[in-house]
Amino acid sequence: MAITATELESILRAAFPEAQITITDLAGDGNHYAAEVIDASFRGQNRVQQQRAVYAALKGKMEGSHGELHALALTTKAPE
Repeated sequence: MAITATELESILRAAFPEAQITITDLAGDGNHYAAEVIDASFRGQNRVQQQRAVYAALKGKMEGSHGELHALALTTKAPE
């Protein structure tokens, strides 16, 4: 079952309530998204740490061939 952009944003918003979050459905199929997450909690973290935090928030939504989310192009950064 695919995940909607709204559901994806809600999951990320729960983990990063003050973040600026932009979700783009890349293929129109509910399985391939791009997400930009800009959050102050990323300050002082490298990109790998930032992205690990986002993937942790997804709580397995991308796991295995039966995951709700097939692909996520992820951009993370702290606000300027």
